[in-house]
Amino acid sequence: MILETERLILRPWREDDAEDLFLYAQDPRVGPSAGWPPHTSVENSREIILTILSAADTFAVVPKSMGHAAGSIGLTIGAGSSLKLPADEAEIGFWIGVPFWGQGLIPEAVRALARYGFEGFNLKKIWAGYFDGNAKSRRAQEKSGFVYSHTLENLVWKPTGEVRTEHVTLLTREKWQELNKLSKRAGSQAERKI
Repeated sequence: MILETERLILRPWREDDAEDLFLYAQDPRVGPSAGWPPHTSVENSREIILTILSAADTFAVVPKSMGHAAGSIGLTIGAGSSLKLPADEAEIGFWIGVPFWGQGLIPEAVRALARYGFEGFNLKKIWAGYFDGNAKSRRAQEKSGFVYSHTLENLVWKPTGEVRTEHVTLLTREKWQELNKLSKRAGSQAERKI
């Protein structure tokens, strides 16, 4: 499955993405705030592609202007998620390399993956989370229509073994449909003005 937006291609990760993955995932400003340690080598990144990023419904975020993987986004449906959700709900996770911060690329990718989840899997809810201090993730979720739901304190995060506080947000199917209607209305009004 390949998803396309105005500025992005979301496609499955490939083993030959390892160098690009390492380029961005080695930066200590990226992984720790998202809950995973910085990558230590191209081989480490290749192993992550083969064992983690090859999961179903996980995509490389490829800016069309660059043509190579610069981040990752994925849906984990049902009980496989860290929130242990029912089968008609999913959790979304994402990150993008530092050179691409502040460009609105992740909200664009989140909107595409939300459409994929709500239309392709008939999901009722999509959940997301951000750790204390990760304002960039919080803003990306808010820009994508997610609203605060609850906070999980003293959470032992398995990938790093750290005790963290996670704030959980939610996008319901109804809210997503409402946002799509508003977006389409705004687009048609802009077209009329041209």
